[in-house]
Amino acid sequence: MTTEPVTLLIVRLGIPTMISMFVTSIYNMADSYYVGQINTPASGATGVVLGLMAILQAIGFMLGHGSGSIISRMLGQKDIESAKRFSATGFYTALISGFVILILGTALLTPLMNLLGSTPTILPYAKTYGMCILCAAPALVSSCVLNNILRYEGRAFFAMIGLTSGGILNIFLDALFMKKMNMGILGAGLATAISQYVSWILLLAMFILKKTQTSLAPKNIKFDLPTLGNIVTTGLPSLARQGLASISTMFLNNAAKPFDDAAITAMATANRVSMLIFSAVLGIGQGFQPVAGFNFGAKKYSRVRKGFFFTLIFGTILLGTASMIVFFNAGPCIKFFRNDPEVIRIGIPALHAQCIALFVVPFQVCNNMTFQSIGYKFNATFLSSLRNGLIFIPVLLVFNLIWGLSGIQVAQAVSDVLTSLICIPFTVHFFAHLPKDGISIRPED
Repeated sequence: MTTEPVTLLIVRLGIPTMISMFVTSIYNMADSYYVGQINTPASGATGVVLGLMAILQAIGFMLGHGSGSIISRMLGQKDIESAKRFSATGFYTALISGFVILILGTALLTPLMNLLGSTPTILPYAKTYGMCILCAAPALVSSCVLNNILRYEGRAFFAMIGLTSGGILNIFLDALFMKKMNMGILGAGLATAISQYVSWILLLAMFILKKTQTSLAPKNIKFDLPTLGNIVTTGLPSLARQGLASISTMFLNNAAKPFDDAAITAMATANRVSMLIFSAVLGIGQGFQPVAGFNFGAKKYSRVRKGFFFTLIFGTILLGTASMIVFFNAGPCIKFFRNDPEVIRIGIPALHAQCIALFVVPFQVCNNMTFQSIGYKFNATFLSSLRNGLIFIPVLLVFNLIWGLSGIQVAQAVSDVLTSLICIPFTVHFFAHLPKDGISIRPED
């Protein structure tokens, strides 16, 4: 972590994570593809339940990134026992949280789906699909922790095995349950739930087989305020990012409601395609995170600087190329998921706008991941709150009020540009004050 050339290290750690993110996006899109063959309300249901999945991921990533970031710095300081304490505490907190969400979500299923933007025609499909996702909540939330601990330890390949195996299984189960057994949207939900538990088992096996420096042994658990507080505060940027993603999905679906089910389906489809492209830069960025955390803990700041700019340039080239390919094939991309003329008409301009704005997204991703990995909690939390919340929601509401559907279609793109502009002074200030290697520095919380 501290001696291998930074560029090679980031690529070595980033490629497995990119594959994991790509496969995860693919199997989420597989659900959308098969469900889209039922009807437009069923297709819209996957967009509605996307908000529920964002809630689960918000809790999981908060605990996963929180504990993982601390672990990477502890390992950089050779403090193995502390790393074990944070890994066990983060994992079991996530597992308990998943069961709590399952119980509460089941009890409040109908109002929850309505809150997330269901229309009367979408609601029956959303409840069926949503119930399956809730059943997978314990595995989904705690898998986020297992995955991130492995990544922050520098074992991205092991994390990739767990995530991609479950993702590939989901694709096959979608075809089996929906095409062969004609189970409809229930088949899509069951495929997702089963694949989540398979991924969870494979990720957990890495710890049981002692392939890691950290441990999930119950004796290492410490549910005290300093330990939990450190995990939660370090993971707050992820909670803000994913939690606001859920809230923004709710606002987006409710804004699109007056324009019929086709508008909800079109926006959900455009966002899914955009997320597939976005997963590339997110993957390479997550490959940079353990490098940043480990080297910052080891006081090798020059490697943090070099890693940041390499990730930014590499991510921009990668994302820009993918964005242009999708831009010129926006119609076929939307049609692939739902061959409805109205969905295609609404989805194309939205996807065009997002593809153009994705060129500036790597900059904000690098900022968020750098600050979170090195423990700059305020900077990371504030910046991660912008894209899907502090900027996006006001832009969506104002643009919808002024321009209606056209405003909804470009709201995410405008939010991306504004978020990247706000990141500039934070980046300049950080690197201007980064000391020479070997000098102690306290995070400016």
